[in-house]
Order: sequence, then structure tokens, then C-alpha cells
Amino acid sequence: MTAKPVATHLEDALFEQFGFKTFKGHQKAIIEALFEGRDTFVIMPTGGGKSLCYQLPGLMMDGCALVISPLIALMKNQVDSIRSYGDNDAVAHFLNSSLSKTQMRQVKEDITSGETKLLFVAPETLTKEENIEFFRESNISFVAIDEAHCISEWGHDFRPEYRRIREMLDQIGHQIPIIALTATATPKVQSDIVKNLRMGENHATFVSSFNRDNLYYEVRPKGKKEYTFKQIIQVVKTMPGESGIVYVQSRKSAEEIAETLRVNGVKAAPYHAGLDPKTRSRTQDEFLMEDVDVICATIAFGMGIDKPDVRFVIHYDIPKSIENYYQETGRAGRDGMGGSCIAFYAYKDILKLEKFLRDKPLMEREMGAQLMQEVMAYSETTACRRRFLLHYFGEEYDDKNCGKRCDNCRHPKERIEAKDKVVEALKAVIELDQNYPLKTLIEFVLGKETKQMKDYKFVKRKGFGVGKGEEEVLWSSIFRQALLNNLVRKDIESYGTIKITEEGEAFLKKPRSFQIPIDHDFEKELAADIQGAADDARAVVLDKALLLALKDLRKKEAKRLDIPPFVIFQDPSLHEMATRYPITLEEMKNVNGVSIGKARRYATPFLMLIEKYVEENDIDRPSDFVVKQVANKSKKKINIIQAVDRKIPLEDIASGNQLSMDELMEEMVSIVHSGTKLNIDYYIEEEVDEYSLEETYDYFMDPDRETDDPDIAFQTLKEEDVTIEEIKLVRIKFLSEMAN
Repeated sequence: MTAKPVATHLEDALFEQFGFKTFKGHQKAIIEALFEGRDTFVIMPTGGGKSLCYQLPGLMMDGCALVISPLIALMKNQVDSIRSYGDNDAVAHFLNSSLSKTQMRQVKEDITSGETKLLFVAPETLTKEENIEFFRESNISFVAIDEAHCISEWGHDFRPEYRRIREMLDQIGHQIPIIALTATATPKVQSDIVKNLRMGENHATFVSSFNRDNLYYEVRPKGKKEYTFKQIIQVVKTMPGESGIVYVQSRKSAEEIAETLRVNGVKAAPYHAGLDPKTRSRTQDEFLMEDVDVICATIAFGMGIDKPDVRFVIHYDIPKSIENYYQETGRAGRDGMGGSCIAFYAYKDILKLEKFLRDKPLMEREMGAQLMQEVMAYSETTACRRRFLLHYFGEEYDDKNCGKRCDNCRHPKERIEAKDKVVEALKAVIELDQNYPLKTLIEFVLGKETKQMKDYKFVKRKGFGVGKGEEEVLWSSIFRQALLNNLVRKDIESYGTIKITEEGEAFLKKPRSFQIPIDHDFEKELAADIQGAADDARAVVLDKALLLALKDLRKKEAKRLDIPPFVIFQDPSLHEMATRYPITLEEMKNVNGVSIGKARRYATPFLMLIEKYVEENDIDRPSDFVVKQVANKSKKKINIIQAVDRKIPLEDIASGNQLSMDELMEEMVSIVHSGTKLNIDYYIEEEVDEYSLEETYDYFMDPDRETDDPDIAFQTLKEEDVTIEEIKLVRIKFLSEMAN
């Protein structure tokens, strides 16, 4: 199929379709490669304009572009966004299980008639024979694969169905160009994607800078819950009415933080797999419609929300990998305006994550340990955080360019010389036969006469108490810095025992200067630092009163039209209106991000408001209007019940239903709560030892137990070496047997 543009010049088409006068970064070159029929691989950070790279050529080329996307919510947002730029809703559709047969028939009719230029589908949609047959007979201009990192097993969000995309495209036939796009991909992931999709020898690769210079990165020490909650409230309160996301590991934390924010006057809501689908959908819509300002979301569940004006992302729990962290912080400032990314870090959170790795397969265990080591290094580094992130993705960066856009560059940490203490720490590892975890080593150097120290006669060994009288936090930092600098390593398989490395042995033979950081006094810096981040996150506009009025009008119009506010006009466009006061359709079309179609569809009430405001306030409008350049659940439950009856391993059940193990177990709890028995003894016998089973079952049997919350159970049972996964499994067994 020969792709012929309907506009003679890409810039003309860009302005006509989207209201932008210039392309960003590699956008134009990427689109030109697609027009040449070349397979194209695009790595562009969140907010860099990935979607335009397939949306514009999709609108310009003959036929319909297939866009493969993993999330139904994301598809709907993209379709709404594309439709908002024109006056024909048939120009973009999505095709997935949420549609009725009548709606599916209409979508296919619009594709056949040539009205639909972009069709968003999930990879599962491609596997259906009737769809493959339909696409085989359709005029497909090209295939775009969004979130392409899902293809790679080394990616942070691997999805097995993504690895079958090439197979499905081969069945459809035709020589269709492919464009694969992702926001995060290490060199290893990049290679895996290209190989799996069998991209042509002359394929084009475009790697944009991973630097998001509008984001501010900060890591704070995570204290007690009340202290950390207070800090979160302070951050949110400095940006009243702005959109933000708080990421957590457990649904309990999501509920608690959302409730704490609500009682402090913030419109907040939880978002996790434990909520029923209707509640999740309603919460998501309220966030998009700005009825909710802050979403507290579980990291495991993720969010398919493409909201451009998120001003802050807070991590209450540190993520499991740098890629997860980068992807999640990347939800801030997608409109090019400022965003603050604040993570709370405690070493005990790393220990908790490591405990979960013990029962994983060897390869997964080693991979997980390596990823967490990198997260730990990022959290504790005293160097520029932006430089660390970019280096992780293979990009060189001079930290002089950071411009105090991270906490380490804004507040450089004091460092102390610790060469002699590192030597003592390494000697302690050897003295204890490289066979004990960090906790035991710290107790040894501090000279704590614990039961273990006495029973094993460690009190008589050389080096016992060498650090007596010094702070425990100092020795904890010394051992962790030794880990980060590869002088020692942690053996996850043998319960976190510390082993000395070749580099550590070399250090002992020839000690060198070894400086470790002293943490900031965050209590003193807190007020100034939060205010600085808040100031960065808000752009200064000429007329703040008009901006507020425009935002109120946008919210009213969004409710009237039942669409998210940002579909009408994004924040940068409103900021420009509040600076330039457009009062005619022609002037409105020159506002950045306002296409001709968008102006015709939405501008009238805004023009009326601005004209009235100008008259009432006797405003002298700028004479030269300058354009700124800115930069299905029920079916799933049946599948799970039938698979458990056939004694299929839970990992396979989760994979087959596109669920994580956590999500699967929440589904199973929902099933047993509804009165259906699930016998998972076949799986528990393999995965849970008898001691853990007995301890956990007895815990739930306690007649005084007020809740079956697994996180609360974990706080009691962790001292017995029972993992949260074991607790969740036994909880399902307990509820199934006792409640049903």
C-alpha cells in the first residue's frame, strides 16, 4: 500500500490538525521515515510528544492506522483527544471488549467507508480470528505499537500477549510499516523489542533525550507514618487545586493517605485493584474531570491515565526499579509545565522487597535484586539525580546543566571521610565468615551483647565492639555505602548474607579515601524546599483572575459535554489566553495547542468570557498577538474459577488473564467473599511450608481478630519469617473454607 499525504507540507498539516506551528525534537524525522514505509523505533520520554508521531501520519495517510495500546482507559482518552481537534467523531475509534456488538459493527463500518483514520486496539483484540480477517481485507496504512517496552521480558511492565504482536501482523498480511514507541527502554530492552518485532534491516531508530528538564526530583528520608503523612499534606497544600498522584505499595496505604488528605481539605481518592470496577472507573473520571485533585494509587495496579496537567508525583513507597520510577514520575508535567517528583525512602522498605524475592525463580530473583540495588543507589546517591537517571538509560549528562532541579544540586550534602571505618566494616564481614546479614554485622561492630552474640561466642571475636559508642545510623550508612560501591554484595538466596567482593579485598589491601554523606536536616529545609518546588510547578501568568475564570468555565463545559477538561483546552493554552486575551476566532486559532477544529468546537463561550472580562476591567489588549512556542471482570472471574478447578498454577492463571499475582489474589478474595469456594491446596502445598501455613491459619482463626487485612497480618507474622505472599494465599484458603 502506498501512503499518500493529504497535505503537501507536514508543518501545514500539523497546524491544520493540532494548532502547532513547529514540531518538537525528532517528531518530523520520525513521521518522514513512516511516510517512506520504513519500520521505525521511537524512544521518547513521557511528555515528549510520542502520540503525535503516529496521530498526524494516521490522519494524513490513505487508509486506517492500527494503534496497539495496553490499556482501555488510555485508548478512550486518546480517542477523545483526537476527536476534540476536529468535527467528525468517526475519525478515531477504539475496538475492545468494552463495546457492544452494535458498537463494534459501527466501528467496522466507519473503517470500511474510510472515515476512521486511527483505530486503537488491545493486543488481545488482534488474536480474534474475525478481527484478523477484517483487518486483512481493510486498507491499513501502518501499525503503531504504543508502550512497546511491554514486549520485552527485561522491561518494567512485561506483558506476554505483546510478544505475539508480530505473529498476528503476519496473519493479517500486507507489507505494513511498524512504528514502535516507548518512554523507557534500556539498551537491552531496545534490542529485545527490535528483534521480537523483526524490524527491517533499514529500520529507523530515534532516541530522544530522557531529560525532563521541567521536573524537579527529590528523595526524602521516610520516617514514621504520621511524620510522612504530614509531609505529603504539606506538599499538596502548597499547590491547592492542582492535580497530583501519590504512589503506594499497598491498598491500605492508598485508603489511609486518601482519607488523611480528605480530612485536611484536599479532594482525594484511592485507586487500587481492591475496588470494584465501577468505583475505579468513577474515580478515574473524577480525576480527569477535576472533581478529584489527588489520586492515591497502588504501584502494582498502575494507572492508564493520560492527564497532561499533573503537577506533582509523590512516592510514599520507593518503586522496585528505576524504570518504574522514571515511568511514574513521567506522569508529571506532560504539558511542558513544571512538576515536582518527591519520593520517600527507607532502607527497611528495600529489605521488605528483598524478602519477597526469596521464593522466586533464580533468574527473576537475581534480576529483582539488581533492580533494587539500582533503586537503592539512586535513593542514597549524593550526586545529581538527573545525571543518575540519564546515565541509567545510557545518556551522558553534565550535572552543571541541572540548574538545581534536584535536591542534591539544590542542597549539596556534607560528606565525611570514612576510610578507616570501611576497613573495620570489611574486616567484620570476614570475621563473621561472610555468613551473616547486615543487621548482625551492625550489632557486632557496635558491641551489642544480644542473645545471638553470646550464643555464637561472637563477643570473643576480634572486632567485636570496634564501633562502640557511635551511632547505629552511621554504621548502617557505612555498610550500605560499601554495598553501593561494590565492596561487598548481598546474597539474596542465602537470606541476605553479606559477602566480600574482589573490589572489597583490593580495598583492604590498599585502602583509599572513602567519603560518605551526612543526610540533610530535612526538618529545617522542609518549608523552604516545598515552597520552592511549588513555585517551580506553577508558571507565572499575566492575569491570574482571568486564568481562574477560564478554568472554572472549562470545568463547567467539561461537565456539560461529559468529557475531561483537558480535552477542551490544556493548561498551557489557558495560560496563553490569560496573557494575550483573544476575543475572535482568528485570534483563538493562533493560541498554541488550539487547532481550527478545536476552536470551532469549543472556543465560543471562552471568547465571550474573555471579551466581557476585557470590557469590565478596561484591559488594553496586546496589539501584536504573538504565538508562544511550547515546547471485562465477570468473564475473568469465571476463567479463574475454572482454572483453579483444573489445578492450573496461579502464575499461569494470572498471565492468562493479564493480571499480576497481587491482582489475581485480590480477584480470588472477591470470588470467595461472594460465596464461591476455591480450593488452592494444590498450589499452597508447593509454595507454602507447613510452619507458615499453620502459623497464618491460626492467626486468622483467632476469635479476637478484627480484620483479615493481609498487611496487618504481615506486621504480626513477619517476625516468624512468613512472607506477605504466603499470608495472602492462606487467607484465600481460610476465607474459602471458613466463610463458605
